[in-house]
Amino acid sequence: MEKLYESLGISRPVFSFAEGILEGLAQRFAEIDRMAEYNQLKVIKAMQESRVSAECFQSSSGYGYNDIGRDTLEEVYARTFHTEAALVRPQITCGTHALALALSANLRPGDEMLSVSGKPYDTLEEVIGIRPSCGSLAEYRISYSQVDLLEDGSFDYDGIRKAIGPNTKLVEIQRSKGYQTRPTLSVAQIGEAIAFIKKINPDIICMVDNCYGEFVEELEPSDVGADMVVGSLIKNPGGGLAPIGGYVAGTKACIERCAYRLTSPGLGREVGASLGVMQSFYQGFFLAPTVTACALKGAIFAANVYEMLGFKVVPDGTEDRHDIIQAVEFGFPEGVIAFCEGIQAAAPVDSYVTPEPWAMPGYDSDVIMAAGAFVQGSSIELSADGPIKPPYAVYFQGGLTWPHAKLGIMMSLQRLYEKGYVKLPC
Repeated sequence: MEKLYESLGISRPVFSFAEGILEGLAQRFAEIDRMAEYNQLKVIKAMQESRVSAECFQSSSGYGYNDIGRDTLEEVYARTFHTEAALVRPQITCGTHALALALSANLRPGDEMLSVSGKPYDTLEEVIGIRPSCGSLAEYRISYSQVDLLEDGSFDYDGIRKAIGPNTKLVEIQRSKGYQTRPTLSVAQIGEAIAFIKKINPDIICMVDNCYGEFVEELEPSDVGADMVVGSLIKNPGGGLAPIGGYVAGTKACIERCAYRLTSPGLGREVGASLGVMQSFYQGFFLAPTVTACALKGAIFAANVYEMLGFKVVPDGTEDRHDIIQAVEFGFPEGVIAFCEGIQAAAPVDSYVTPEPWAMPGYDSDVIMAAGAFVQGSSIELSADGPIKPPYAVYFQGGLTWPHAKLGIMMSLQRLYEKGYVKLPC
């Protein structure tokens, strides 16, 4: 095994250091396998109850009337997330699009959107209008306010109580950290916040950005009161097979409004051809719990490797996990770049490419992204990215298989080792 790793560019010091870290992770990995089993059975049960058949994999075109595969898949998602309805479409292009859809569908001029988990992910800033952009919610006279999390990463309940006003229509909670080094929110924490908000005003819509969190825990935010949970199919629920797509699952009223916004008033969920992606959507969702488990193992391995080397990692090597993202704070830009170079070098696709920071649309600084993926931009595949700005943290996620996630982390360490940014026992 060591010789094979050597042929891939992993030196003996890196190999020995990594293997030493893995010796202490057997119990954590066994817990992840148990969670994967639980969620796998949950998905199978939903598919069986929805009577998924081979006919569901057939393609439709044009208007997509009577697309049994599309309608059944949305039933599977609703059963899995325990919601009244779901919208799962290839016409939803990414997670940001899914979130923009859910927000614009359920807010009207004069309404206020309140984020209670601090600043949302960078690409939502232009959707909301925090950074002016054509077509933002702000242009439609939808106001925005936010309550930052407390220093320990918990909700500021006093701040939330004061912030909720007569025009507060929708509260947004971002489960994952985005480009921040705060803790990811657990489903239990999210449930407590939703209960608190509903006590103040039961009519407020509570929407959870569920990206990177699906199938990490036994419960989803929809199990603890969320009116909408939103995510991308090129993250956890697509299982690495979905080539595009997003989902919104929630109350019937919220989903109906999303459908009318996605297509057209009067048409809603009745149109939208599946265009040949149904088998990938179904099979990806079936595989999602075990693929997510592989990504979780990679995140825990990365946390322990870099924590041992003295870097700040969020979550740390022993904390419970609530999403698949692992943040490593280097404190200098070269560390972020070297880490991403290693992840790219470990990829099955475009391994010969060297990633470089660039001005990506939707971000306020240069961003470096490493992802030699079968699906462009797929965050459930092995990838790493980060903004080139203080505190110079990199965000690692994904890995369709545990061996690939392991190789990626070892290769990132190899690049840092070669450049002299870390020292290892000889």
